[in-house]
Amino acid sequence: RVTRVSPPPSLSPPQLFTDGITNKLVACYTDEAMADAVLVRVYGRRTELLVDRETELRNFQVLRAHGCAPDLYCAFQNGLCYQFLPGIALGPDHVRDPRIFRLVAREMARVHAIHANGSLPRPILWQKLHRYLSLVKTELGPKVSEPSLPQDVPSLEALEQELAWMEGTLSRLGSPVVLCHNDLLCKNIIYDGTREHVRFIDYEYTGYNYQAFDIGNHFNEFAGVKEVDYSLYPSKETQLQWLRSYLQAYKELTQGRPGVSQEELETLYVQVNKFALASHFLWACWGLIQDKYSTIDFNFLRYAKLRFKQYFKMKPEVAALQVPK
Repeated sequence: RVTRVSPPPSLSPPQLFTDGITNKLVACYTDEAMADAVLVRVYGRRTELLVDRETELRNFQVLRAHGCAPDLYCAFQNGLCYQFLPGIALGPDHVRDPRIFRLVAREMARVHAIHANGSLPRPILWQKLHRYLSLVKTELGPKVSEPSLPQDVPSLEALEQELAWMEGTLSRLGSPVVLCHNDLLCKNIIYDGTREHVRFIDYEYTGYNYQAFDIGNHFNEFAGVKEVDYSLYPSKETQLQWLRSYLQAYKELTQGRPGVSQEELETLYVQVNKFALASHFLWACWGLIQDKYSTIDFNFLRYAKLRFKQYFKMKPEVAALQVPK
């Protein structure tokens, strides 16, 4: 329950951010420069089907303790209130800029290096994919008087086959399980030009997962969200530059030595591009579920179809990649 308090006369009207496609986000501030701003995030309709809110809170607090997240002021039944980070939310042009993408790679390494307190964490990828596919089945599958999945979407049988193939193939690639953001789209990266650093925001999907999934998912996001263009997926040359920066930082943080061999680089490149398939599959299923429930003005069905299309387009190419012996 929230008690209403009349705002002071100097309080600026709340600013609604329109980039989110899971939740609504509002900034409240008195200073025009937003130096005193706080953010209030209101969860989207039925997003509890897709997001474990208790886990999100725990991960927020873990990241905050390691200096990787803003201050969390309070949580309420359908949202959060937290510190506003100054800077700009990145776009597809920014993440291609080597000066900025090296900062992103190093910040991801910082998150990935957070220890799991001695336990051996399990990757959340397969549990999440099975859950999303199960939701697609129960929420969108054939019912007595209703049609089944929308046109141009693969059949449930085909999707189950693909998930079984991915689980059998990707889990054998030897990618380490680390604390991952799992949703590093451009707008979830805040670049502070005055301090020359980046911070990641929005930890709804954060959890222990395959290192290569987090990176492959981010590379997929080079294509954008509103206007998706997969010709912007990073070239091998760009990926190798990014991955070298990442590995140098990750090895420095976890092993105390920054040296990176060509074999390590090529291995990570293969792992990342194979796990990028799982990212397409996951967000395609997510899009189908959001299409049914979300009240946010976004064409989730079109987005789901684009992700499935890219999955099947890329599968033969990345399936042929071989990890160096």
